[in-house]
Amino acid sequence: MDATLLAVAALWGVTAGLLLPRAAYRFSVEPEEPWRDACPAGHALTGPAGGWLGPTRCGACAMAVPTLPGGATPQVPPPPRPGRYAPAVVAPVVTVLACVALAAATGLRPEAVVWLLLAPVAVLLAVIDRRVHRLPDTLTLPLAGAAAVLLGGAALLPEHGGSWTSALLGGAVLGGFYFLLFLINPNGMGFGDVKLALPLGVALGWYGWAVLCAGGFAGFLFGALYGAGLMLARRAGRRTGIPFGPFMIAGALVGLLFGGLAA
Repeated sequence: MDATLLAVAALWGVTAGLLLPRAAYRFSVEPEEPWRDACPAGHALTGPAGGWLGPTRCGACAMAVPTLPGGATPQVPPPPRPGRYAPAVVAPVVTVLACVALAAATGLRPEAVVWLLLAPVAVLLAVIDRRVHRLPDTLTLPLAGAAAVLLGGAALLPEHGGSWTSALLGGAVLGGFYFLLFLINPNGMGFGDVKLALPLGVALGWYGWAVLCAGGFAGFLFGALYGAGLMLARRAGRRTGIPFGPFMIAGALVGLLFGGLAA
């Protein structure tokens, strides 16, 4: 295991992970609603990339001075309020752990770079789906294209551990399988899950059919266990909808870890 590789993966995970919470906040809206461009108090989000990058702490909210009844202001201003408008811990931590685990399993093979580049976007999708049961096309479709192109580049380098052809076939097979489930039961399987299956199938298919099946099955297993837990806790019924994207992504992560170790 290369310590330098793990350190680079951890640093990348921290850097990318810290950028996710604001993006997750902006993307977490209901269908047909525009992406958020302001904090809950209405202050515009500013910063690099048109305000998509930056902390989840609103400076205007933090420095706002409350008024007393009648419109008067207090004689002694209170300490600044934190002004945080979105959770900013879980996503970065998960991103770091995922990047380090993928780097440890893959080693110095070319596809390690691909996994590190795709992992933050996958975590972002999981966070959004967890919050609003939605997987935006703005993320899922480019992720599928990026996975195919990046793995195509990795296949041209020596010592790669997979097959680009099986990766493309894996995306088609897993995407087709989820599309079939959507046709059978549209209320139980969202079309966003079908689109997410494309990049996950490409990634899993890189290591072959066994990894594709294992990663796909793991996603269903995690989702079933979560649903059963909710039912046992009487927090959901058989027809209660749950966000399936996070479980698909977790299953794909497990598959990639096994595939990387076995390659």
